[in-house]
Amino acid sequence: MAGQLPPPLLLSRQCCRVFSVINSQIHTSSGLAAKDHYKVLVLGGGSGGITMAARMKRKVGAQSVAIVEPSEVHYYQPIWTLVGAGAKSVASSVRSTVSVIPSGVTWVKSKVAEFDPKNNTVHTDSGKKISYDYLIVALGLELHYEKIKGLPEGFEHPKIGSNYSVKTVEKTWNALKNFKEGNALFTFPNTPVKCGGAPQKIMYLSDAFLRKTGKRSKANIIYNTPLPKLFGVKKYADALWEIVKKRDLNINLRHNLIEVRADKQEAVFENLDKPGETEVYKYEMIHVTPPMGPPAVLKGSSLDDAAGWLDVNKNTLQHKTYANVFGIGDCTNLPTAKTAAAVAAQSAVLDRTVSRILKKQTPDKIYDGYTSCPLVTSYNTVILAEFDYDGQPLETFPVDQSKESRVMYHMKADFMPLLYWHGLLKGLWGGPGPYRTIMHLGMK
Repeated sequence: MAGQLPPPLLLSRQCCRVFSVINSQIHTSSGLAAKDHYKVLVLGGGSGGITMAARMKRKVGAQSVAIVEPSEVHYYQPIWTLVGAGAKSVASSVRSTVSVIPSGVTWVKSKVAEFDPKNNTVHTDSGKKISYDYLIVALGLELHYEKIKGLPEGFEHPKIGSNYSVKTVEKTWNALKNFKEGNALFTFPNTPVKCGGAPQKIMYLSDAFLRKTGKRSKANIIYNTPLPKLFGVKKYADALWEIVKKRDLNINLRHNLIEVRADKQEAVFENLDKPGETEVYKYEMIHVTPPMGPPAVLKGSSLDDAAGWLDVNKNTLQHKTYANVFGIGDCTNLPTAKTAAAVAAQSAVLDRTVSRILKKQTPDKIYDGYTSCPLVTSYNTVILAEFDYDGQPLETFPVDQSKESRVMYHMKADFMPLLYWHGLLKGLWGGPGPYRTIMHLGMK
């Protein structure tokens, strides 16, 4: 046949392709890593770990960087709010880990088992000992459903879901679309939490869905939080209270979920203002936000603070004791909200910090605590909350971002995922700081 390669050449080309695939797999394989020392070792393959690996690759070369991460999949978790409301699919949040690790960077497919910062060494659960010149800790946080009596086994029942786990996020949507009448209950934990706005975002979306489907008149929507206020930044809290009143949503402050009786469709809350006093709520659906905490491997190590979080300087992200150790993201004790937007801003600062230290210079760039929470208030509106360490608004756009916006919704639902996959994870997006300056004509 015209154009067909002779059998020997065809076989040769196929062999080359096979060898190329195998070589690529070996390059990122944990079991076949060629060495046990790296100039920069990154712990964690989440948003903070991947973006810093990409940035460090450009600093010291791919062969000098390794990532320790056990999971074969990587999730864009901010989209799970919309998955739980039926507006996006779980599939849209998933990529393979190997596809997001920067090319040439070694992937050590293991869990961190022990830190030995005095000897610049990390031990993995596979028995591997890896040494480093510089260590970046990006281990995220852990969910603790088990700290609520009746969970996680309660998720075997219908009418209960949680947008914080890939295993339970679709259960939220099932509970919502099958809602008939009664209490729709939404909770917030009495611990630090990633994306502090997410527990109430699903409440607003559920309200919108029930209105759209004609069931709102039969629903009593309740949001129970142990916090003394609806949101930590007054400007946005005031705007949210107006939405709450307009939409007839019931907010109970200082109420902490301690038990779920899924077989009876009951939830038990303690009143934090009246110790020992509890109240039982019946529900037709419930969305549970679990208690959260630092990675177990950090707690009790020589790198943690009194609460178990990575103990870093809040300005430079450098560890307070070990000068060649750094942190980013949810595992740190940085006093700001734990979001992907915070990771982006932190990555730019940490990039600069490490660059200076590599040159034996003093860090000169300061992280101001910038974080962002796109508060989804319906299927087409968002209040874009942006603020700093002091809880002061730090808005990018020259408009009042406490107002509900359709443009901001499309930025959250459609643009931010693209920015995440193709900007942040490539080490190319360090937050909107420079654009904020331009938008505000240099005044911010």
